[in-house]
Amino acid sequence: MAEKDCVIAVDFDGTCVSHEYPHTGFDIGAVPVLKELSDNGYRIILNTMRSGTLLQRAEEWFEKNGIKLYASNENPSQHEWTKSPKVYADIYIDDSALGCPLKTREGINRPFVDWEKVRELLVREGILDK
Repeated sequence: MAEKDCVIAVDFDGTCVSHEYPHTGFDIGAVPVLKELSDNGYRIILNTMRSGTLLQRAEEWFEKNGIKLYASNENPSQHEWTKSPKVYADIYIDDSALGCPLKTREGINRPFVDWEKVRELLVREGILDK
């Protein structure tokens, strides 16, 4: 699935940043992997429960880190073939997803995405290069 029209939906809290909702947590290792995906032409959708000002803060986090977003909380191209509100993506990265690699760190009360292992999975699937 290495084609560049691949859509990747990512959650925000506990996935891109530490769990500190409604505040913006700190990067947990997502930036280099998401930047690599974005720089290689993959379409990234922010798929989060955040809305309003809190969504705007999350979008600003992506912009500040040089990660281009295709959309937030929607896949614009799916409206051509469905009216479903569920965000369509080829890959979903979410700390609540069954099988998503997680890790813990002292001082952080909830597990969060292990981006080193996520990158290994993306390499194994041929989406990113070693």
